[in-house]
Amino acid sequence: MSDNDRLSDDRLRTHDFISEPHEYNPRRIYSKSATDHLGQVDFNRLRKDRLEKTRERMEEEGLGALLLFAGENIRYATGSYQGNWKYNIFIRYAVIPRDGDPVLFETVGSDLIRSEIDLPWIDDVRPAMTWRWAEGAEPMMAEKMADSVVEVLEDHDVADEPIGVDAYDQTAYEALQDAGLQLENAWNVMSKARVRKTPDELELLKLSASYGDGAMWRAMNEWTKPGIPEKEITAKVNEYLYSSGFDHVYDIIVASGGRTNPYGRWATDKILRQGDLVICDINAVGPGGYFIDYVRTWKVDADPTDEEIALYEQCYDQLYRAIEQLQPGNTTKDVAEEFREYDDDEHGSVSIQQAAHSIGISLYEGMWMSRAYSLDYPADIEEGMYFAIETFAGHEDLDQTVRLEENVMVTDEGPVITTLCEHPDYFTDHFDHRDYDFLQDQPGHGPA
Repeated sequence: MSDNDRLSDDRLRTHDFISEPHEYNPRRIYSKSATDHLGQVDFNRLRKDRLEKTRERMEEEGLGALLLFAGENIRYATGSYQGNWKYNIFIRYAVIPRDGDPVLFETVGSDLIRSEIDLPWIDDVRPAMTWRWAEGAEPMMAEKMADSVVEVLEDHDVADEPIGVDAYDQTAYEALQDAGLQLENAWNVMSKARVRKTPDELELLKLSASYGDGAMWRAMNEWTKPGIPEKEITAKVNEYLYSSGFDHVYDIIVASGGRTNPYGRWATDKILRQGDLVICDINAVGPGGYFIDYVRTWKVDADPTDEEIALYEQCYDQLYRAIEQLQPGNTTKDVAEEFREYDDDEHGSVSIQQAAHSIGISLYEGMWMSRAYSLDYPADIEEGMYFAIETFAGHEDLDQTVRLEENVMVTDEGPVITTLCEHPDYFTDHFDHRDYDFLQDQPGHGPA
């Protein structure tokens, strides 16, 4: 196991005065602005560690190089980013030779020049050959792309070795095959590299969670009023996060009243009414490129009914029992067993409503957990992993219902919840039981 795989004390910030490593405490976060007088996120170390982890996984799989098209993988391995719009449209790519420096292929014009200016740690930035939407010229342009890749591989004497590719379309696949390359699936290489976080990644994830808490509290306590449309809350969350320096804000889901069951995973101009339940799901990329993804449910200007309290408790109970299983040495099966039976069981597929998923530089990375397959195909849970875990209390014949989600890091001592916006006490004060022992030491989540 490498140093990057082992989050040992020499990689975590520790001091005799504090009871656990800085990175493992959600109350201990740095500001988003680096300075000369505070040791905060070290972006040079972050880029170095991520590239090193990528190369280690390449070595394990016996690959001569990686060819990356997915934007989040390119950013992970090279530290380059020019907006979310480039992530999945196959207009840029990167080659990571096993024993050489990354080569970035950037869209020509200002984008390429910006990369040369903005990325001093990358010595080799070349014009990307784009083939998508080229009509009849697609095969010709894809051939040029393949030739540009082969040139790098030949320069590093790995053109005859297995080459891992993370994602591509049929046109690119055919062009790379025609170029004589031995292609291997490298999606698992990048997933394994990314699923366990470095100390700097954990710091950035905590930072994103802190701003997510700020947005959620405002949505719950300031912006919710009878008569406003769901989209007004979405707009205000967007404004708050972008003004806080976020890279990108995804769909901020707001569903109210009857749109909570069945759950509508988007926002509309439906107005909030007194007595509505509101589900808010915040998905966004924080400063430094790491995600926040979590959910709260609250009531609009009315006391909850006994039925709504029971639904909230059902959702809450399975959520925290599942979180308690996020321990090194446990498996995804241990987590999935705590979810109640749902459509995942009936259809053998993933609803992403009773589930957990790794988050980091993208919303989904590393692994998902679901009763659809985790019970029979368990995967190990290890220190340094970071999850969004979510539960739902949807049933037939309900006018409205509850959904909840937390962000959780896995430490050597067990799970640590990083999303700290408290649950409304008009729900939790009425719970029959609160016997989640591990929550005793979780900030903002202790017993009522």
